[in-house]
Amino acid sequence: MESLVLETIENQTMPYPSDESRRALLGKMSQAKYVLLGEASHGTAEYYKDRAEWSKRLISEHGFRFIAVEGDWSACYALNRYVKGREDAGEDVREALSEFARWPSWMWANEDILELAEWLRAYNKDKPEAEKAGFYGIDVYSLWESLDEILRYLETQPGTDLDAARRAFECFEAHERDGQRYGISATFYGEGCQDEVVALLRKLQDKWRQTGADDREDALSAEMNALAVQGAEAYYRTMIRHDAESWNVRDRHMVKALDKLMDYHGEGTRVVVWEHNTHIGDARWTDMAADGMVNVGQLLREKYGSEVFAVGYGTYEGTVVAGRAWGSPAQVMKVPSAIRGSWEELLHRSGARDKLLIFDEQTAVLDEMWLGHRAIGVVYHPERERGNYVPTVVSKRYDAFIYFDETRALVPLSLEAAVSY
Repeated sequence: MESLVLETIENQTMPYPSDESRRALLGKMSQAKYVLLGEASHGTAEYYKDRAEWSKRLISEHGFRFIAVEGDWSACYALNRYVKGREDAGEDVREALSEFARWPSWMWANEDILELAEWLRAYNKDKPEAEKAGFYGIDVYSLWESLDEILRYLETQPGTDLDAARRAFECFEAHERDGQRYGISATFYGEGCQDEVVALLRKLQDKWRQTGADDREDALSAEMNALAVQGAEAYYRTMIRHDAESWNVRDRHMVKALDKLMDYHGEGTRVVVWEHNTHIGDARWTDMAADGMVNVGQLLREKYGSEVFAVGYGTYEGTVVAGRAWGSPAQVMKVPSAIRGSWEELLHRSGARDKLLIFDEQTAVLDEMWLGHRAIGVVYHPERERGNYVPTVVSKRYDAFIYFDETRALVPLSLEAAVSY
């Protein structure tokens, strides 16, 4: 088996980056409506830099309208205001990025996102509002931050009925901004806030359609914050009993958020999505399927078929920013050499260089190969490396794969997140 994989890699990969590989990949991406760009960790500079370069080209050369990321709506919308040159965006990009204050802040408050934000702001500078490229978060974790934003928004709207928002806020307030505490109360004691959340979302749904051009996106933001509250409420409630179902709630929410953003931007809109490989790589071709789990890549492919183009990323060895436990100080950790027989090790064994592989009929032999494929999260234990490999049919999970032989940790903006080695 390994010899067939090595032969295919040697025959079908292209040096990366090169004129040939960039031209080939751009030709595929530019035909898609949804370009999904993955990452094998949340703390590797090469993944961020490469996704940023592709995003710039897709926006400037092919009219892609926005970047959607695995981040909170409320914090990302602060950065969105900055890149669109809004007067309420703060003094500079660092102020906008300071909204990413919740752990793991380094995911978005880092030097590579800072550079991308400045590029987006310059790109948008002389464009009408309808043509500006946006930056949005589609994840579920910002329950209380989104409630705060909704109240702030509604308080600025003359004649607004705040009752639905206040009822939702009061319902959640008793849980002291602790998602697990809310989940336990909702699951075991019937003290959930589902009815209040539904009422709030109904109050804000599609209000942007009747709002003037100057306030249209802020009205959308209010709805998206309500959608985030709904997703977070369901996530924390299901997390207590069902790990697989809470994952599914989260990924279905992200697809729902994407659909809303596509609707808002109108017919012909195309988007670049940045998320971990575990979200953008089709779950049907991993062991996630056996546990009843779905993900963004699978759901989008099922809905939109060939309009979706997913690119996975990986590395053989290097360094990464991660934490030893949830909420613990971030560290720059060593990423050990990939284990023998894994996808990353075979890519390395075929030649220790960066490379691109686009999956097509020439790589069909890989369609039968289940290989270990490394996934590093925000919590990482290099000494337990074998547990970080996901059984995967790589050629079915992605449409293309970018491999960096050696990678390095990204640079967080916060000194607190950058320290120990």
